[in-house]
Amino acid sequence: MTEGAAVAAFLAVVGAASLLAARARRLNTRDRLPALEGWALADRSLGTGWTWLLLGGTMFTAYTFTAVPALAYGNGAPAFFAVPYTVIVCPLAFVLLPRLWSVARAGGHITVADFVRARYGSPPLALAVALTGILATMPYLALQLLGIRAVLAASGLDASQALLGDLAMAVLFAGLAVATYRHGLRAPALISALKAVAVFGSALAVGLLVLDRFGDPGAVFAAAAARLGDRGGPQASLLLADDQRLAFATLALGSALALLMYPHVLTAAFAARGPATLRRVCVGLPAWTAVLALFGLLGIAAVAAGVRAPGPGSESAVPMLVDRLAPAPLTGLVLGAITVGALVPAAVMSVAAATSFVRNVYVEYVHPTATPKRQVRIARAVSLTAKAGAIAFVLGLRDQAAINLQLLGGVWILQIFPAVAIGLYTRRLHHRALLAGWAAGMLLGTVMVVRRGFSPVVPLGFGGHTAEIYAGLAALLLNAGVAVAGTALLRRRGVPTGPDTTSLARRTDHRPRPQTGTSSP
Repeated sequence: MTEGAAVAAFLAVVGAASLLAARARRLNTRDRLPALEGWALADRSLGTGWTWLLLGGTMFTAYTFTAVPALAYGNGAPAFFAVPYTVIVCPLAFVLLPRLWSVARAGGHITVADFVRARYGSPPLALAVALTGILATMPYLALQLLGIRAVLAASGLDASQALLGDLAMAVLFAGLAVATYRHGLRAPALISALKAVAVFGSALAVGLLVLDRFGDPGAVFAAAAARLGDRGGPQASLLLADDQRLAFATLALGSALALLMYPHVLTAAFAARGPATLRRVCVGLPAWTAVLALFGLLGIAAVAAGVRAPGPGSESAVPMLVDRLAPAPLTGLVLGAITVGALVPAAVMSVAAATSFVRNVYVEYVHPTATPKRQVRIARAVSLTAKAGAIAFVLGLRDQAAINLQLLGGVWILQIFPAVAIGLYTRRLHHRALLAGWAAGMLLGTVMVVRRGFSPVVPLGFGGHTAEIYAGLAALLLNAGVAVAGTALLRRRGVPTGPDTTSLARRTDHRPRPQTGTSSP
């Protein structure tokens, strides 16, 4: 993308995002003292529309819109596990998020580790949940930068201009950092509106261009099937092989369970106005799944169009397809949309990581008497540090290290599922057994993924047969088994459990408190 019109369109989209972030200052309530709830959760004031934009824009990241088509470009059918996984997420979110919001609001919990601390009366278990969330979030944050880098590469900043491309990436992220530092979650909430319009519009426009090029979907798949073997690995195909089906299914299920445990997803959910808001939002989330599926199909279209992106699976495949099919202004708009798509989740991730650190590490272990104003000040500083760390990570270790750690992050974050999701409905599991199960799952998941060369799918034997399944789900099964067995043993020995301070909250219908001033973006 070297034409002036394309560059102008790209800058217009990115500039619009910056202007929206700057306007977040008008949305702060001015009659309240600084508080972490206001900075990190927008005072739990977002209505249905804004929550749908923010939660969808947070769950469906820019790297999703580049990695899924890249995987489809290189491997075909296995890439589409992302579609059923995001479909499974919707009913799970409908059940879990409203209940978790009610308990969190009643107890004044800002992070999910706050809930675990109150539910089990166990600071070590809460610390494990908080640190797991931070650890899993950091490489995910770095991947948003990789999505921006792929766009900049398609914009003409190739390997010979790597320094210029990295500088442009850092400048884009710096603007986001300033807006988030000042306005917290309200900045990405505003940008999410532009992201939705840009991403949905781009997917539809490029899809129509593909149909205009090939005539009908059947011709796209026929051309892709003929070329996929040349572009992908030996198992690349538009159809799943028999030995890929279990891996496909477990990847979809495990990824869905993991996604709802990420701190940035729960932060966006906690910012909603109430449980009814979240239920309405969950009903509308499949619209984001539809646009994700369309982006995945664009990876197939890139194969059909003969795009020669570097490597068997490349994040540059769709940007290169757009550059080939679209007029220059539309190319700039689409690539700008993908860039803006990285800004929303990146901002929420930095807010979530900073909030978890302040609430569950700094206040719990370093400065228990920290005032709300000081907590906000520390959270702002940590959010800047998180973004700077992500930039340094990407610049220092490059793409594959970030991808590998993100694969591990998905396995790690899944290990807090028993303490959080099961804990919402029963407290029968002992907190010490949950901690032991978490440790076992973390260890097994890490060993399996690393020994397989950072592949998330690992072979396991069942009754003399070997099948490949998602490593995170295998580790979760061990986690749950240790938690159940450990609970039975601890109860037999009479080891007491910690106090549960959420019981009254769960039995009460809590309504959102009246808001003063500006209540939502």
